[in-house]
Amino acid sequence: MPPSADPSLRTVRAWPFEEAAKVADRLAASGKGTALFETGYGPSGLPHIGTFGEVARTSWVRRAFERITGLPSRLLAFSDDMDGLRKVPDNVPDGEMLRQYLGQPLTRVPDPFGTHPSFGAHNNARLRAFLDAFGFDYEFASSTDYYSSGRFDAALIRMAEAHEEVLRVILPTLGPDRRATYSPFLPIHPRTGVVMQVPMEEVRPTDGTLVWRDPDSGERFETPVTGGHCKAQWKADWALRWFALGVDYEMSGKDLTDSVKLSGQICRILGAEPPVGFTYELFLDAGGQKISKSKGNGLTIEQWLEYGPPESLSLFMFGSPRSAKRLHFDVIPRATDDYLTQLDKLRAAPDPANPAWHIHGGAVPEAASSPIPFSMLLNLAVVANAETPEMLWGFVRRYLPEATPENAPTLARLVEHALHYYRDFVKPAKRYRAATSGERGAMTALAELLRDHAARLEALPATERGAAIQDLVYDAGRREPFLQPGKDGRPGVSIAWFEALYQVLLGQEKGPRFGGFVALYGIPETVALIEGALARAEAAA
Repeated sequence: MPPSADPSLRTVRAWPFEEAAKVADRLAASGKGTALFETGYGPSGLPHIGTFGEVARTSWVRRAFERITGLPSRLLAFSDDMDGLRKVPDNVPDGEMLRQYLGQPLTRVPDPFGTHPSFGAHNNARLRAFLDAFGFDYEFASSTDYYSSGRFDAALIRMAEAHEEVLRVILPTLGPDRRATYSPFLPIHPRTGVVMQVPMEEVRPTDGTLVWRDPDSGERFETPVTGGHCKAQWKADWALRWFALGVDYEMSGKDLTDSVKLSGQICRILGAEPPVGFTYELFLDAGGQKISKSKGNGLTIEQWLEYGPPESLSLFMFGSPRSAKRLHFDVIPRATDDYLTQLDKLRAAPDPANPAWHIHGGAVPEAASSPIPFSMLLNLAVVANAETPEMLWGFVRRYLPEATPENAPTLARLVEHALHYYRDFVKPAKRYRAATSGERGAMTALAELLRDHAARLEALPATERGAAIQDLVYDAGRREPFLQPGKDGRPGVSIAWFEALYQVLLGQEKGPRFGGFVALYGIPETVALIEGALARAEAAA
């Protein structure tokens, strides 16, 4: 049951509400009482991180629409499983068996894994399991089922009636060779079962049939346009779905911009307005190149979920969807801490502009945020050379004596993720350097301040200890070569002081707020860390 309408949410400065307002205006103009959102899926491969992003983003707009209007909505996850098998995937068993089914609809190709009636059914099951694992609310739709059951029959007849108009729109976008053989219809060969890409000799809308020839044998066939005996080419198929189902909203990547425009023209020829659309930018790899499944230069969803919680992936997808973003391992810690920050803000004040509000369906989750940032856990793993969760929990309990994996489940998840990330990315890249003479003096001073104030600092509540230690870190750095003018008239400290701490003590370029790190790691341990680093450098010299 949708919530009560709250039109004031139209003014919320968050892109899902801006998109939802467009859908609300569309329904107000059409008089429809239910909005249909759609996402498309090609089942020749497995669902991937882009699949997650599109369904998650569409779901946020859908939820915002329901909040604004109080109207019900549906999300259709449409699988184009009637597509012909174009090539044998590299990652399936019994590839030779599949080779004899090239060109046939995926739902007629045997399942090489032996678990489902067809290869299409197998991949559809993987898609549904994928979507279910993330708790998405959706209805699954099979292209094969929709064509075979007659759901598209009326729309197919309408496309046959408008065949020449549709061709006039599509042909100018094709090369000469493709233009000579193109038809928006793909008949299924009655003998071989192959999805045929052949020109139509005749299109007979009154009879509801297509006349075409087998290019190899020359045999002439007359195929019904209805009942699953043919399907539409994908651009025409997209328009056909919009027209037949009354789709109100669909997202697509920037690489499909021309296809969206073309499909919109076809949809209007058929007699309907295309849905509200949203074009999102594509992801880039670490070097700024477009991610490609064939190149394997991206980050899989399984990899992300090994190193960060699913909510961090949601937050990454939520931010600036119209801007190209690097999708690489090094974005995970920042995304995780940004999510924790937004979750804390949401718990303090529920705000529909907060990304966590959308990630959690407009509700405040029962599980609390983590009292320790993910970046802090990573750096704790660095200095402790942690190999097991128990090693990290030993430090955590000294800082938060009451914390356990049972009563702090978010923290427990982050401990596991931090260990995996440290093992695979941080540990191999650790590069320590020796302190300069100026840095040595400041670090020696910091160790003395920590030792002298240890009793006072340990007596403070854990929530106050990090800030008090940070003051000492600043005091130790107020010397050359780190002095710079401060805003309050007192001598300030340059960023070079903190970079020196990270590089000399942690073996990395960046790090956490150092006072908080010391509070977690321990004052005696930090003094020993400083003295050990300086002693190693002196011995090496």
